[in-house]
Amino acid sequence: MFDWMAWTTPVAVFFTCIALMLIGMTVWEVRSPTALRKGFLPIATTRGDRLFIGLLTAAYINLAWVGLGEKMAQWFQLSAEPSVWISFVLSMLVLALVVRKG
Repeated sequence: MFDWMAWTTPVAVFFTCIALMLIGMTVWEVRSPTALRKGFLPIATTRGDRLFIGLLTAAYINLAWVGLGEKMAQWFQLSAEPSVWISFVLSMLVLALVVRKG
């Protein structure tokens, strides 16, 4: 069923984290409904809005990292492409920043 996708450990960890965040945010929203607030994003957002924007940002960071991996190896004269774990950590940090301060 999932043969079409390359299920490596980083990919599985990334999607597991997304699933856990969605479950956690759902429980949080049911227990404590959110209100609009203004952070550094140009619009007033709820927790769910910030999570969605953060997830999109995290996905774009990971896609850019994978797409530019070969180029980065050439630019920085690396023997191999940089690890996707770096993009995972970077994207989770950006996601946390958007959800917390966005």
